Amino acid sequence: EAHLAESGGASVQDGGSLRLSCAASGYFVRGGCVSWFRQFPGKEREGVAAIDRDGYTRYADSVKGRFTISRDNAKNTLSLLMNSLKPEDTAMYYCAASPYCAYARLDASRYNYWGQGTQVTVSS
Repeated sequence: EAHLAESGGASVQDGGSLRLSCAASGYFVRGGCVSWFRQFPGKEREGVAAIDRDGYTRYADSVKGRFTISRDNAKNTLSLLMNSLKPEDTAMYYCAASPYCAYARLDASRYNYWGQGTQVTVSS
């Protein structure tokens, strides 16, 4: 049974940087697809960044050029480096995984495993 656990969420100033991590057990991050999603209060969960087994990445337009997704296969972890953070980035961030994904995708319905989330707050 796969288990994902996010960490690294914090309160930062506008323009700051933050790195989120996701530790996986019962699942290898090198397989299938692993992704980051975020959810604003009262809104649906939306895709932020994804990476597939071949290393292909996909980003939401709102974070492209500012966020970077990466894997550490030896540690079996997933990371999201967030630069130039804005107040509108404030959300609960989740990591997700799917063993059946053939390429990086950002639709939440295709992911099987989810972490419990970590809060990111950016103040102006």
